[in-house]
Amino acid sequence: MTMRVLLVEDEPLIAMMLEDFLDALDKSHAGTADSVEAALPMVEAGGFDAAILDVNLRGGEKSFAVADALAARDIPFVFATGGGGDEIAPEHRARPRLAKPFTMDNVEKALADLG
Repeated sequence: MTMRVLLVEDEPLIAMMLEDFLDALDKSHAGTADSVEAALPMVEAGGFDAAILDVNLRGGEKSFAVADALAARDIPFVFATGGGGDEIAPEHRARPRLAKPFTMDNVEKALADLG
């Protein structure tokens, strides 16, 4: 069965690149949310197997509420980070990270590590 992946990413070009990577890796793009407000109903609705969460969203918003909702549903996810300056909430520090700039190999490895 093809892995269905939700993206939480506020930069349209990065989201499109990740969608292309998912397609090339034979993964299914389950949707993209550009904010916590947009992502939470998608998490509630389900229909995906894993997620990639940008830590820092527009306006200084962090994706930790989405991470909490995914963790509560036992849906695996990886944090996309811009580097060492992205502070991860203590309860999520053990979660895998995908460092920007992304490569297809790094995305493939991050998703494989999720199962």
